[in-house]
This record gives sequence, structure tokens and C-alpha cells, in this order.
Amino acid sequence: MLKKEDVVVFDFDGTLSGRDTSMEFVKYCFRHSGRPWLYLPLIGVGLIGRWLNPSGIWWRQATRRFLTPEMIRRFAPAFIKQHRRERFGWSKDQVAKERADGRSVVLISASPDYLLPQLVRDIKFDAVLCSRMDENHPWKYEFLCWGQNKVVAMDEWAKKNHMIPRVVRSYSDSKSDMPLMEIAAEQVWVDKKTGLRKSSWCK
Repeated sequence: MLKKEDVVVFDFDGTLSGRDTSMEFVKYCFRHSGRPWLYLPLIGVGLIGRWLNPSGIWWRQATRRFLTPEMIRRFAPAFIKQHRRERFGWSKDQVAKERADGRSVVLISASPDYLLPQLVRDIKFDAVLCSRMDENHPWKYEFLCWGQNKVVAMDEWAKKNHMIPRVVRSYSDSKSDMPLMEIAAEQVWVDKKTGLRKSSWCK
């Protein structure tokens, strides 16, 4: 028999952390390698695609097309150490409080699997669900954990753990998380500029 379990869900970029992990890593690579500069025309087209279709995968891959496994090995550790400083001060304590109250705490983010798990290694989440990337082509998505796919990722995790999740609270900064927020009993919207709670995603 499947067990029902209270779950609290957190987004990462803009919710627990002030800056977008993926785009910040792209900038980091530009500062430490000449390779990304060769892809500027493709990246420019990708950014136009982002404006036209925010939910698309093509533009995400285009803006990261320069990435190689070697670049991930070289740059990810130092970037992770630096990017941890972008986390809002309340984030670690709030996750700990939710767990202390007896709830499972899950992080669900579009950030890539070669960055996010290490970025939050010091925070005790029950699960970290994120975008899965092709190991040999780290610019290529095997699963984009964004929008409705965040609900899919949570359902897969719950099924694997033989549970029926009851989302009592969900934290986010973005309208793109509405599918996940709508199934939560309480929606906690965060201002990505300040880290403070706000009344809704549009204010």
C-alpha cells in the first residue's frame, strides 16, 4: 500500500538563490575560456529563442552548445564554491525547519545535474530533482525539469519511494512553477531580487 506523506517543495534559482545557476555558469565560462566566444552568434540566436519561447529546449541547448565534459570538470568545482554565496541567508535554516517539523523536503529545479546537487550538498534535502544532461554532451538535455515537468519529476520520485505526496507548501519565484504551486496547499512566492516573501508571482 502506498503511504501518504507531507512534502514541502523548494525551487532553487530566484527562490533559494539570487541568481540563475545555468546562466551564471555560462558567464563564468566566458571569463575563463576562449571557447564560448566562438559560439557567440549561436548564443545570440538562442537568446532570441528564449524571448520567443521561454519553455523551449532548443534555445537552452544553443546557449550552452560550447560546453564539453572537460569544461565541466575544470570549471564546475570553482564555480560551485563561488555560486554558493548567492544563496539567501534564510534558505538553509528554512529547509531545516521544514524537516524538523516532520515533512519531506524536496528541491526541484531546472538547474543541471552537474551543478545543483553539489551546490546544495550542505543542505539536507530528502531529494534533489533537476535537469538531467547528456554526460558526453553537457549542453544537451535528457530531461528538462521545468514547468509541468517539475510535477512529473516529483511524481517519479514519489512512485520510486512508494508514496503519495501531499504538497503542503511550495516555494518559488516564477510563474513557470505554477503547475507545481497549484497543487500545494500553501504557495510561498519569493522576490528573487531580495529573497523576501511576496504576495504573488506578479507583484
